[in-house]
Amino acid sequence: MLLLKPNCECCDRDLGPDSPDAMICSFECTFCRSCVDGILKGRCPNCGGEFVRRPIRPAAKLAKFPPSHERVFKPEGCAPAAAAP
Repeated sequence: MLLLKPNCECCDRDLGPDSPDAMICSFECTFCRSCVDGILKGRCPNCGGEFVRRPIRPAAKLAKFPPSHERVFKPEGCAPAAAAP
């Protein structure tokens, strides 16, 4: 089950569980669409993987399966992933 992290790891923007702007990689690193399209150029700075839009959990399921409250933020900001070899 997805963690539904509450923020962008790059700019710390809030990303609620129903946010259409939340993007994740296969390791569930979470970023906002603005950072993904801009500074990150579509690649995760942590693993180099691609991003997809994070699915929105149905509201009826959020009570039983709540989103994470643990924020992941890198105060030094984020940099584009290194080019793949």
